[in-house]
Amino acid sequence: MITLSELQIKEVIVRDDGRRLGHIADLEIDGDSGRIKAIVIYVKDKKAGFFGKTDELIIPWNHIEVIGSDIILVRDVKTPSLYPEQHIHY
Repeated sequence: MITLSELQIKEVIVRDDGRRLGHIADLEIDGDSGRIKAIVIYVKDKKAGFFGKTDELIIPWNHIEVIGSDIILVRDVKTPSLYPEQHIHY
């Protein structure tokens, strides 16, 4: 078994091109089954400077190829998949 804190110290890297995405900030968990649906990585907008806006990069759990001792290799992360804006209907 592995804990969230153990996952958070591993760097997430795209297997296909070696891009470093960062570290896991959070997990998305299915409330019904208790299974992990996705990992969440905070991506800071480099153009916005030190206090720049941070977006969430969501990587589905099935895109994880390998969880190694110090890295997590993921596949198919060509363009960041950010949480879509949620539309609230009243």
